[in-house]
Amino acid sequence: MIGFLASKRIKNTKDYYVGGKNLGYWVVAFSARATGESAWLLLGLTGLGAMIGVSAFWVVLGEVIGVSIAWFLMAERFKKLSDKYDSITIPDYLVSRFKSNSNTLRIVAATALSLFVTIYVSAQIDATGSAFESFLGWNYFTGAIVGFFIVLAYIFTGGFVAVAWSDLFQGLIMLIGLVLLPIVAILSLNSADSVLSGLSTLDPSLLNIWGDGGFNTMNLITVIGFMLIGLGFLGSPQLFVRFMSIKDQNEIKKGRWVAFAFTILTDSCAVLIGLYGRYLLTGIGDSPEEILGNGAQNVLPLLVDHLMPLVLIGVYIAAVLSAIMSTIDSLLVVASSAISRDFYQQIFKPNKTESQLAKISQFITLLLALIALSLAMCVAILSPDRTIFWFVIFGWAGIAATFCPTIILSLFWSKFTEKGAICSMISGFICVPFFKFYIFNLNEIGVYFESLGELPLSFIVAFLVGVFISILFPNNVVKEELKS
Repeated sequence: MIGFLASKRIKNTKDYYVGGKNLGYWVVAFSARATGESAWLLLGLTGLGAMIGVSAFWVVLGEVIGVSIAWFLMAERFKKLSDKYDSITIPDYLVSRFKSNSNTLRIVAATALSLFVTIYVSAQIDATGSAFESFLGWNYFTGAIVGFFIVLAYIFTGGFVAVAWSDLFQGLIMLIGLVLLPIVAILSLNSADSVLSGLSTLDPSLLNIWGDGGFNTMNLITVIGFMLIGLGFLGSPQLFVRFMSIKDQNEIKKGRWVAFAFTILTDSCAVLIGLYGRYLLTGIGDSPEEILGNGAQNVLPLLVDHLMPLVLIGVYIAAVLSAIMSTIDSLLVVASSAISRDFYQQIFKPNKTESQLAKISQFITLLLALIALSLAMCVAILSPDRTIFWFVIFGWAGIAATFCPTIILSLFWSKFTEKGAICSMISGFICVPFFKFYIFNLNEIGVYFESLGELPLSFIVAFLVGVFISILFPNNVVKEELKS
């Protein structure tokens, strides 16, 4: 229904990709948070809480810091510049920011977006199959395909407007579902003390903020890695395009508090769900993964089944699918815009009319979605031991390492150059698979790098490369735009 109604408002590519830049703060804040969390929150973070206990709250802290920096320090500045340039995609913004005379920057940005977004979308489709399988006992592949086509239907017709409004409703379902379940869990128990003592009996490390073994070098590196997951909020295109779409800077000032509260509530409750699930569903000597699934990622559906009446189980199925769909739709629109506008229109066919481009955008959205579906099916067959948490993190890291250092430097450093931006994006793009598949497998030192994660390492490299190349190859940059 949302897709059909939104389709009536789609007159041109600006409407299709950024909702005509006329959305209110409630829609944008919920859309940004629902997109930023995904199945990673409802299945991945709840599972992490069940596996490692209270040390998963470091992830919550990292997320809150990342969201706060993005909304309080970056959003208004980015909105002002993107409006000045009349940008409707992230590559649009970057090309205008550096007054680029070639297509190199646009090609690098669009290529990186297309590749990692496809990986990220495939991770969400994978989570769709797991959700249907866990809740309803469906065949994994049937669930993944059904969920996929539901999302595709409203994106195809309504573009960004449909995405943003559906995200608002999906975000509300996620919020209610995550906050309600820990309340029901604690009301079903005699006291909070029994939970703490029970968790301590199951595994004392569940109540240690530093994790198993207490404070040591390995755990410190792991905690830093958890906290730095929030780096992905500092410029990821699927999130910052929301700042383009909001009506004005005053709406950002209101929306920041909505996003802040949403993050604290949902992320904290996700970890609590994992803890309650571990206490209620496992016993002494039990392997949590044997009962709660690989990476304990089935803890939420199992806890819902344990505590809730049948009618409310339907709400939680909707909540999980909402989290997944709100990310798939946003990513597909971002990737589609990168190919149709930044490749097809700006480089090859600048004379195409708006109506022609809108149709082409729909076709490219469909094509990318089918590629992501195929990739998800292949991963499911070839890697049955994968966990949603780390599958999603890889796609998240690829997008963030490629774009976040560049967006940060473009907003706050007047001497940042186009060459610096190109090299920064390429290095971030390459470093994610390099660290993931090579450095992490090295004897002795690989385990330390793996504990930190590929995002912080790739982010640092990309940031330093951007600074170094800009200093090494300076050019005349207009500084006035960044002074206010």
